[in-house]
Amino acid sequence: MTEVTTFRLYLMRALYLLMLVGLGITIWPGIIHHSTTVKLMDGVVSSILGAVAILAVLGIRYPLQMLPLLLFELAWKSIWLIAFALPLWSAHQMDAATRETLAACLMGIVIPIAIPWRYVLANYVRKPGDRWK
Repeated sequence: MTEVTTFRLYLMRALYLLMLVGLGITIWPGIIHHSTTVKLMDGVVSSILGAVAILAVLGIRYPLQMLPLLLFELAWKSIWLIAFALPLWSAHQMDAATRETLAACLMGIVIPIAIPWRYVLANYVRKPGDRWK
């Protein structure tokens, strides 16, 4: 098994804590105190991000076991930046809400720094998958 340094484990824990606090402050108040007229997709997004915040608690205790949560964060932010923000930015059509989301997603630049990529390669790419039967 590929060894992960203590520093990297603490960096991952700090990232999980940042996710917990950030989402706890920005998302959970809207989950707890929402109106009945909330748009469907706004409710879905809030629920997903609320679940990410809850799972980040497990990441603080088990940073390597919850690594897929960091990979999920990296994946959705990258997809949003490339597929949605970049075309709007290129067309000079970014509004205030999009710029706010852009800033939040760009803060995710620390995610690839915190992820132990050798561990990911050894345990998610090279390691044989679980049996099917």
